[in-house]
Amino acid sequence: MRSLMAMLRPKAPDAGALYDAVVAEARRPAWYREGGVADSLDGRFAVLSSLTALAILRLEDGDEDAVRHSVALTESFIADMDAQMREAGFGDPSIGKQVRTMVGALASRVDWWRRAKLGELNWNDAVRLSIYRDEPPESEAAVTYSSEALKRFDEGLGGFSDRAVMEGHIA
Repeated sequence: MRSLMAMLRPKAPDAGALYDAVVAEARRPAWYREGGVADSLDGRFAVLSSLTALAILRLEDGDEDAVRHSVALTESFIADMDAQMREAGFGDPSIGKQVRTMVGALASRVDWWRRAKLGELNWNDAVRLSIYRDEPPESEAAVTYSSEALKRFDEGLGGFSDRAVMEGHIA
């Protein structure tokens, strides 16, 4: 039976549709072909967390509902990472530590992209940090592809209303 307090508490926003749209974007093969991102767990995580970071920043620039939705998007990311770790066979004692590490990586990306959007960090440097980290591609064209794709994604988010972004209409 639900407690009285639970019934009175406002329902938290659900970022499922937005998170699903971000995941769909991260799964586009072009990130791994043209962008030269390693098609590995680390490479896929880098793309997903970079896109999620940009979506969080877009929501933080919105109204009060959008800001609350940025928290819900982060919670969706955390829930997904937890589920992915369990599916990969990690045991309960190590999942918390692994997920905390992933959340820390997301927070770093939010900071890099915030700085890049403010002009405090060169956009291409943010791409290298956020997408490639210690494994830069051999081709500068790959970095250019990822840089332009992330700019298009970010600009696309800015072209939609808060409501549309919260509902996952990002492309």
